[in-house]
Amino acid sequence: MTIPYVLAIDQGTTSTRAVVYDAAGHSLGSASRELTQYYPQPGWVEHDAEEIWASVADVVPRALAAARIEARQLAAIGLTNQRETVVLWERDSGRPVTRAIVWQDRRTSDFCQTHQAEEAWLRERTGLLLDPYFSATKFRWLLKEDADLRRRAEAGQLAGGTIDSFLLWRLTGGRVHATDRTNASRTLLFNLHNTTWDEELCRFFEVPEGLLPQIRASQDDFGRTVELAFLPAGLPITGVAGDQQAALFGQCAFQPGEAKCTYGTGAFFLQHLGLQPVLSQHRLLTTVAASGAETVLYALEGSVFVAGAAVQWLRDGLRLFREAPEIEALAAQSDTGQPVLFVPGFVGLGAPHWAPKARGVLFGLTRGTTAADLGRAALEGVAYQVADLIDAAGRDAGQRLHSLRVDGGMARNAWFLQCQADILGLPLLQAPVSEATALGAAYLAGLHVGIWSSEQQLCRLAGEARRFEPRLPAAERERRLRLWHRAVQAVIAFYSEESSHESHE
Repeated sequence: MTIPYVLAIDQGTTSTRAVVYDAAGHSLGSASRELTQYYPQPGWVEHDAEEIWASVADVVPRALAAARIEARQLAAIGLTNQRETVVLWERDSGRPVTRAIVWQDRRTSDFCQTHQAEEAWLRERTGLLLDPYFSATKFRWLLKEDADLRRRAEAGQLAGGTIDSFLLWRLTGGRVHATDRTNASRTLLFNLHNTTWDEELCRFFEVPEGLLPQIRASQDDFGRTVELAFLPAGLPITGVAGDQQAALFGQCAFQPGEAKCTYGTGAFFLQHLGLQPVLSQHRLLTTVAASGAETVLYALEGSVFVAGAAVQWLRDGLRLFREAPEIEALAAQSDTGQPVLFVPGFVGLGAPHWAPKARGVLFGLTRGTTAADLGRAALEGVAYQVADLIDAAGRDAGQRLHSLRVDGGMARNAWFLQCQADILGLPLLQAPVSEATALGAAYLAGLHVGIWSSEQQLCRLAGEARRFEPRLPAAERERRLRLWHRAVQAVIAFYSEESSHESHE
């Protein structure tokens, strides 16, 4: 009997990875390649879509070689991607006609600010906020800036989509122009309630609906590969999901009330809602969770802008240590009697505060403050921000979490995870693999072709997560949270007053 293998292509913001998994869910081999980041103007961020394609062509054969298997042994391919980033390309040639505009790009801020009065109906329709983060304003900008692109788009000569759509087009030789519901739900063009492109939204953002891909479930038939230099023809692509939804799936958080937090440069929290799209009253986002065709599932999402970036600042800016993992031992040496509190608002504060003008502030510095105390304060600052997100999500969803699943780079830091458990008053479940995103894409693809029979089987495969139980007494946790909230409000008030003062000069 042939042993089935699944290839996951994980196309991220800073790099592209490929991972080969066996039927036991074990990673057999992987490869990665960094991507060039283009910053043509302040606040603009772009990628070269051809470089993205070249990175896929590079990492896939290296991952197969590392796994010691041949491409023809693959039973399925799963794809996960950086969300909201948009590409336009020619239908005839598949050639990109502009650079990709990355999710971090802020060039459409003026449009969003001008149309803030429209946000209420947009939010009700899409579950999102009117923000440059999302894809629709980027499509609109590309077609507004170049009349020829507008003409060609309306004539049906161009195709557009998020990175998953572009890679599917290339993998299938232009036979498939599709996306999945999780990626579509991040565009501001997708109706959260009937799960289709919305004609009124397309009109508002001036995006021709014919430019957009077909929407499919995350577990679905996304076509087969054509003969490529790095893959043979006929391999089925059967799983697609945006990176954060893929991580939720890879963490086996399948039921309402289950949640995960991925700690990268920022921290991304998703809480499974089940069948009902609850609209947040605390400016969290409502999004689609990965699933098969038979049901549409939803999740609440919140983002912390600075997580691992705070550790990078201590390493690269203050040079307190050489390698990021060293912060674990450093923080453990801190004197907990030192009252240092760090609000890491380097680029503003995200949900639920939404204070874009805020900046980072340290409270409680004394002559006795050490590098260890700064390390502890930075890690605690991340944990407090996540606690605020989870509190807001609990109030929106009407239920408190029983535990939190965690993955990403900071989830390798045991001191930090114990700190997060203490501040939440919840058990933390550390993912057996630190990067759940690629695994989620593999699970989706493998389920569709029958490598795995059910989500229950995936839960059994995942094995036991390392568990961190909260140790902090409830009264002490509440005291610390009160101090944190006073600090956050002080930062918001300080920068709000500064902005107000500047506006009157």
